[in-house]
Amino acid sequence: MKSLLVHMNLKVGFAAGIILVVVTTLTIVSLRNEKNVTDQAADNVRQSQQRSFVMHDAPRPLPEFGFENVEGQPMTLSDFEGTVVLLNVWATWCVPCREEMPTLDALQAELGSSEFKVVALSIDRAGVDVVQDFYTEIGIRNLDFFIDPTMKTTTALGIPGLPTTLLIDRNGRELGRLVGPTEWATVEMIKFLETHIYTD
Repeated sequence: MKSLLVHMNLKVGFAAGIILVVVTTLTIVSLRNEKNVTDQAADNVRQSQQRSFVMHDAPRPLPEFGFENVEGQPMTLSDFEGTVVLLNVWATWCVPCREEMPTLDALQAELGSSEFKVVALSIDRAGVDVVQDFYTEIGIRNLDFFIDPTMKTTTALGIPGLPTTLLIDRNGRELGRLVGPTEWATVEMIKFLETHIYTD
């Protein structure tokens, strides 16, 4: 009888152990799934924030500022009057800027016209050569070349960090801005920009 009780206790203990292992495993899996869902939600929020322009209640006038084209000729925003401009202020030493540049190139290929232009404005102090080398290195084919080696643009426009992108209407007024990198050639972004290109 004693042997039988010991045997039964062992079985009960073994079964309890298995149940404990199963419950623990299920708990761990559940917690991991919850964490994955939470992480995914956080990623979605970050991506949404990255892709969101802060739009102004009314268009804002911009101060005068100058820059140069690839031939060293002086230019201002007035050279693009009548065109909706996406002004991206960037530099080759800015890693997020480098990463998003191909998507700006793709956006210009998709939407570029007399109605809309991506103006990628480098503030590289090293000058034209370093920017041209970068364009060649990553295969930029659709973006024109603009540079402000004085970096005065950042002060004039109140640029808090790179990259910063301004959406500018046909009259040279700021409609809104996006601070930080984003994917520019997405369906959502193209539709957003089209609402301002064709209804502005």
